[in-house]
Amino acid sequence: MNQVRATTPSAVPLDEKGPHTRRLRLVTVMATFGGLLFGYDTGVINGALPYMKDDLGLSPFTEGLVTSSLLLGAALGAIVGGRLSDRRGRRRMILLLAVIFLVGTIGCTTAPVTAVMVVSRFVLGLAVGGASVTVPTYLAEVSPAERRGRLVTQNELMVVTGQLLAFTFNAIIGNAFGESHGVWRWMLVIATLPAVVLWAGMLVMPESPRWLVSKGRFADALAVLEQVRSRQRAAAELGEVRQLALEDEKSQTGGLRDLATPWIRRLVFVGIGIGIVQQITGVNSIMYYGTQILTDAGFSANGALTANIANGVISVLATFVGIYLLGKVNRRPMLLIGQIGTTSALLLIGLFSLVLPAGEGRAFVVLALTVTFLAFQQGAISPVTWLMLAEIFPLKLRGLGMGIASLVLWLTNFAIGLTFPILVAALHISTTFFLFVILGLGAIVFVAKAVPETRGRSLEVLETELHQRFAGPVPVAAGKKG
Repeated sequence: MNQVRATTPSAVPLDEKGPHTRRLRLVTVMATFGGLLFGYDTGVINGALPYMKDDLGLSPFTEGLVTSSLLLGAALGAIVGGRLSDRRGRRRMILLLAVIFLVGTIGCTTAPVTAVMVVSRFVLGLAVGGASVTVPTYLAEVSPAERRGRLVTQNELMVVTGQLLAFTFNAIIGNAFGESHGVWRWMLVIATLPAVVLWAGMLVMPESPRWLVSKGRFADALAVLEQVRSRQRAAAELGEVRQLALEDEKSQTGGLRDLATPWIRRLVFVGIGIGIVQQITGVNSIMYYGTQILTDAGFSANGALTANIANGVISVLATFVGIYLLGKVNRRPMLLIGQIGTTSALLLIGLFSLVLPAGEGRAFVVLALTVTFLAFQQGAISPVTWLMLAEIFPLKLRGLGMGIASLVLWLTNFAIGLTFPILVAALHISTTFFLFVILGLGAIVFVAKAVPETRGRSLEVLETELHQRFAGPVPVAAGKKG
């Protein structure tokens, strides 16, 4: 794939409202149940862990292992899921993930000992990682360019909604039945319900039209596009996607061998960097251990469970703001502002945890700062991360490229989830957050220097622009705004 492709500015007309608009909305809602499960299963451990720690006799190390085993599974699920979705289809992969979500949840709920819990959380992680790759890719490929940012980011909205539901059910169950043996099992089992909804809903959803084109199934792709576009738009969009797919086929793209191509390899490194940037803010130290952080700050156990709901609420509200901003503001400035905001909040959490005495005063200051942190994280960094990872890779490498980037993202998440309780025990919480501040400064430099802008382009025009940026000039410049 060393030749430089030419393309003309996109002539695809803007979409019009009609019955297809409702169909596109339904497709989005059904697919994003994968994001809801992603959020619930990563957030529920926050409140379940203190009860689980007593029942299963967890040490700081096994506590970190139970939490992070899901993340290790997610790393494997991301790379395998991305590759399978390229080969077998986005829709079929989401159906398989729904089954794995169900099996993993039942295993966690019924786990009698720590070893079974760790294995079951690993299985659950396979589904979480697969969903983190496949659902945004599916949404990006089924969405019109002018609405792609908002539709893809609805998956992030469902992720934080899942986390809010987890925090809320944790608080309700913990406050009502906290003295009962095995109360954490009721917190976990709730996730079986959205898993069933995801599986049943995706049975009647269409396959990604761009994946169908990549397999030469042009008539099937047109039929899907006509479900979610006006007829004129569907035909024009198919022509653009088909042209690029045929060029990729001639170039024999679509496998690991393409990583030897310099411009693709550079894109993959950028994707990996974006994934790491999202995680080294330390967001999941708050999502997984928020209850313990608030307890350490001065809240009672039940008070921390209830106060932690505020973290879930602000995450949902901030994601709504992020969805709005994605239609108005370029991606890279949003990512940069989010990094500056989260790094500043972490610095203040570390300082106040160090200088304020334990008690309600420090507890509410830390709560206010974690809410501020999450406003920047969920309002800017997280939605931009998953959207850009779904946008920057070429069509035939989209699942593989996003899988590789997500693999590193989840491995970074795993390292943070495993080491956070150990670092807090060894260094104190303030020093641990200062480490995240140092990493945040490095992330700011990376975003400013290396991350491309992706807003306002069709996936096909964007592919050509990124080829031009990383491989050299193309004979005919691609159109920019779509």
